[in-house]
Amino acid sequence: MEQDKSNDLNDVASPRRRSILKAGAAAAGASALGFPAIVRAQSDKIIIGHLTPRTGFLGPMGEYAVMSINLAVEEQNKAGGLLGRQLTLISEDSVNPPTASSKAQRLLERDGAAVLIGEISSASALGIAQVAQRNKKIFMNTGCNSDELRGKSCNKFMFHIEAANSTYVKACGQQLLQNGLIKGKKLYALTADYAFGHDLLRTAKVFVSANGGAITNDELVPTDATDFSPYLLKIRQAKPDLVISNLAGNQITNFIKQYSEFGLPFPMSGFGFDTVAAWGAGADNFAGTWPTTWHHDVDAPSAKAFVAAFTKKYGKPPENQAWGEYVAFRSIVQAITETKSLDTMKLIEYFEKGAEVDVLKARKGVYRAWDHQLLQEMYTLSPKPKGQAKDQWDFLKLGAAVPGPGGSLESIAPTMQENACKFT
Repeated sequence: MEQDKSNDLNDVASPRRRSILKAGAAAAGASALGFPAIVRAQSDKIIIGHLTPRTGFLGPMGEYAVMSINLAVEEQNKAGGLLGRQLTLISEDSVNPPTASSKAQRLLERDGAAVLIGEISSASALGIAQVAQRNKKIFMNTGCNSDELRGKSCNKFMFHIEAANSTYVKACGQQLLQNGLIKGKKLYALTADYAFGHDLLRTAKVFVSANGGAITNDELVPTDATDFSPYLLKIRQAKPDLVISNLAGNQITNFIKQYSEFGLPFPMSGFGFDTVAAWGAGADNFAGTWPTTWHHDVDAPSAKAFVAAFTKKYGKPPENQAWGEYVAFRSIVQAITETKSLDTMKLIEYFEKGAEVDVLKARKGVYRAWDHQLLQEMYTLSPKPKGQAKDQWDFLKLGAAVPGPGGSLESIAPTMQENACKFT
């Protein structure tokens, strides 16, 4: 289950837990990244509330989320802010579900946040979404994959930049089918023992079974587990055709490292993934085929501009969680600019009418009206041949977009039959 760090509730004022970006002077530096330059007309600020785990097994991704949202708000302030007003970012460590809900409530009811952005834990996102609904404010989910959040727990005030678990499974599963690794094959799955992992395992079983394979072994792994040798010994004995990771955060890093050290001969893949996990494992250990929403090698003008700005500021490329924060913020900026309003219902209506948004990919995305899921391209990643990496972040080979050019973005999204959503 989620790691319990509830004592952090008393630490919300510390520099690490709470960073506030003060208003910057107007400049035109961010115009190349697509942000509108609006002349400042008022002295009051627009508050952006940001929540993400900075500690525990999801902490490495959370750090990229914080770096990205800081960059995005700085750029917008330099471009003149929004509606003539500067932005103030309040960024909180969400830690665990109870803490996430409590901090979301304070951001909206005490700090006056206009919108909430962030989160990686699906369990925490559910609590944040409920707070957002009570306060009638938008919550942009940037990193939570659970299909349930888009299904029976969907919420009119929650939008999903992050892809659903079933989308990850379909995107990677198509490649595995082409490689002959599912039909008629026995799969061995290791799954993170919390809401995200349970949901991912469920969707994986549906896809594998529908395509003629079988997950013959599945193991639930505690989120604080660091030693995978007991599981690897079981895998060696089972002799599966394919090993599947349904793990999360630094679980993936430790698993990839130890899988390589054990020298197991069975091919490996995963239905959930973040590039920071691969970077932590290193080029010599990384193997298999993995799905991703985005990678810094995506060939699109807006992606290249984001990568250049992030790398200039932080000395390393952004990973996919950084992409999620950036796209969420850009979406909100676009909606507020186009509607000339901070009114929540007007912003929701803007998205539900099918406004296209630049998602730093070749094709634009759109938020689906009936569940607020961002329809978008996905990708797969595999190791580059040895010796081709330019630096320590460059050993991942980006596959073609899924679906291909002209293919319907609906083809990899959860269907209404698979994951019905009814807004209340």
